[in-house]
Amino acid sequence: MWIAKAELTAAVANAGAMGFMTALSHPDPATFRAEIRKCRDLTDKPFGINLTFLPSLRAPDYGAYIDVCIDEGIRFIETAGRNPEPYLERLKAAGIKVVHKCTSVRHALKAEKIGCDAVSIDGFECAGHPGEDDVTSLILIPLAAEVLRVPVIASGGFGDGRGLAAALALGADGINMGTRFVATREAPVHEAVKQALVEHDERSTCLVLRTLRNSERVLRNQTAEKVLAIEGGGKAKIEDLAPYVSGLVSKREVLDGGNVDNGVLATGQIVGMIRDVPTVKDLVDRIVREAEDIIKNRLAADICGDHAAA
Repeated sequence: MWIAKAELTAAVANAGAMGFMTALSHPDPATFRAEIRKCRDLTDKPFGINLTFLPSLRAPDYGAYIDVCIDEGIRFIETAGRNPEPYLERLKAAGIKVVHKCTSVRHALKAEKIGCDAVSIDGFECAGHPGEDDVTSLILIPLAAEVLRVPVIASGGFGDGRGLAAALALGADGINMGTRFVATREAPVHEAVKQALVEHDERSTCLVLRTLRNSERVLRNQTAEKVLAIEGGGKAKIEDLAPYVSGLVSKREVLDGGNVDNGVLATGQIVGMIRDVPTVKDLVDRIVREAEDIIKNRLAADICGDHAAA
């Protein structure tokens, strides 16, 4: 949210990966359409759209955003949050492939059953909303791969070639990265945010909104500590927490202003493995190169060595 806009999405696409632009980062369908066209000016490669269905007092006009996707010839949509079934018929009729983001095997099976074309399975390590089951990627990915017939994209805890090789070994067809792409030169956030991701370690995240069963993994900062303190009493209501977890405040203060302590910042545990701020192309090339080296040289050599010893 607020980050996966034209510049970053196009950079990911140009690097040979699949960039997904967030539809709801844009206040209305007209602004969203303009951003899609801007992205098309920056890349001739395929890119997709993320559309998250969340409960809201003022729900966005999801149908209007979908109309824009169809009109603009978008071929891939990643849905998240609530069940996308009410929109699938329209999306399928337009020839759009749908990836649904899930945090459990049971939800992934439901996504497959209603007709989603692929599933992004989010482990407990992920930034944002990891669900309430607290199952890590190491367990969730192979369980999902065992029972699903559609492609599985591994999400949560990925940021280098070791993770890509591991995800493939666990049965996934690819990986999804969020936090790692924030620490790239093309990401449209304040440099202080990128440096914070470099400087923090794997213990530097926490789960807020757990008492409301809407857990969100964020960077452990002053604002997150305030939220945890309020929740510690056991009687916190959303109106007590809203001033601290407001997305608009976080955009203004953190992402744009660089005041890293003045709002919540969705951050995955992969933050502990972020040590630089490369270009997107350099990052993607490095991940692929590392994964190929691990698979072809290290793992293949170990297997051959075991056979020889036997």
